[in-house]
Amino acid sequence: MDLAALIEKLREFARERDWERYHTPKNLAMAMSVEMAELVEHFQWLTPEESLAAKDNPAKITAIGEEMADVLLYLVRLADVMDVDLEQVALRKIGLNALKYPPDPQKAKL
Repeated sequence: MDLAALIEKLREFARERDWERYHTPKNLAMAMSVEMAELVEHFQWLTPEESLAAKDNPAKITAIGEEMADVLLYLVRLADVMDVDLEQVALRKIGLNALKYPPDPQKAKL
């Protein structure tokens, strides 16, 4: 599914439930923050190795994936409400990060 289709699906979902009135930038950002905390909770207190191993546990990765989806859906909905083109700003941000953090030529040789 492409981003435009996802945006339209979320618009329709909110419209069918009369949730548009609740989908203010503040509410969406707060809801996304709550979902992000629920995602983080899956990794809290794990070692780096244990956190990577979570992908090998079907029940764990399903739960993690659902929290990731919640974060994504709220982000996409927030961008739609705020008229932010996520694809454009993401590509711009990658470019800015590339300038800010250029590759280390020494590491590129490894």
